[in-house]
Amino acid sequence: MNEVKDTVVGRGAVHGPARPSRVVVGMSGGVDSSATAALLLEQGHEVIGVTLKLWPQDCSARAEDKCCGPQAVMDARSVCSRLGIPFYLVDEAGEFQQRVIGYFADEYRAGRTPNPCVMCNQHLKFGSLLRRADQLGAEYIATGHFARIERHDDGSVSLLRGRDPRKDQSYFLFSLRQEQLRRALFPLGDKTKADTRAVARESGLRTADKEESMEICFVPDNDYGGFLEGSGLVARHEGDIVDASGRVLGRHQGVEFFTVGQRRGLGIAAGRPLYVVRLDAARNQVVVGEEPELLRDRWRVASTSWIDGIGPREEVGCTAQVRHGHPGVAALVRPLPGGVTEVVASEPVRAVTPGQACVFYDGDRVLGGGWITQA
Repeated sequence: MNEVKDTVVGRGAVHGPARPSRVVVGMSGGVDSSATAALLLEQGHEVIGVTLKLWPQDCSARAEDKCCGPQAVMDARSVCSRLGIPFYLVDEAGEFQQRVIGYFADEYRAGRTPNPCVMCNQHLKFGSLLRRADQLGAEYIATGHFARIERHDDGSVSLLRGRDPRKDQSYFLFSLRQEQLRRALFPLGDKTKADTRAVARESGLRTADKEESMEICFVPDNDYGGFLEGSGLVARHEGDIVDASGRVLGRHQGVEFFTVGQRRGLGIAAGRPLYVVRLDAARNQVVVGEEPELLRDRWRVASTSWIDGIGPREEVGCTAQVRHGHPGVAALVRPLPGGVTEVVASEPVRAVTPGQACVFYDGDRVLGGGWITQA
């Protein structure tokens, strides 16, 4: 497959169109989306800024400076004003409540650990935002993700890791389809965070030195249990903390408040370090054990999505990444019926967590991924 050469425009290489196009930029009010808009404008594109209002009203008061808060909207509006581009605020709170927050709560209730960023990308940033782009006559959408897209002569596209391994966000984009990626631009894919701040600073944008948030955007202080309980999405319900043999070691207030690999907050004294190794929502049990019990070299992935839209027909070698920040492990993946994939790792992996995404790579290229169901 022959690849289209990168087009060098403005400050760097762009894996996108050589001709000027109308582009909708998803503006979160942070430095990354701000720099994205500035770069595209410099490259000659017609840029429109769109902020998706995602927060329920009670969230806005508790997460004011996050991407679901009013301060972020003011920052995005200010950036667009400075750049001289149109700005639109679009209410997608209902969609966000259903697709992201509802999913978030359902997964915890089922004893799984969700990844809301993947769902937000799939349904909001590359779902709702694309529909808004159609309404505005825009050919492309752009976001501040640190990832790259390669465009091929046959019209297909590949998703690659960002050049900066410390900022790479391709893991969160594994579920995007060809039709979404074909219309996506990631101007920051070849840049570092320092490069991005420099772009914003040179453009005189107020977000240039804005502090970066590493937390879930709608969860204040990263207290997901407090968010779930305070929002009425879960209620405390006592159950047993048990070891692998079923021996009761203590009590808990609900499986929703735990995740695999957790050590702190168990409230039991065992004389040795214990970790959550499994959550059994049907029995309302938190199963604990010693650290070696967290190691897995085989697990299954459901709802597997392949970037090329087809996927392998037989066993293939790859690097499997079981959470963002995980360095990955060499593995064989075997496609099974019903969108299920079996993963056999070359060495044991710690805390393979049901509900988290497992993403498959061939070097820098994303092959696809899915949701860990059992280990």
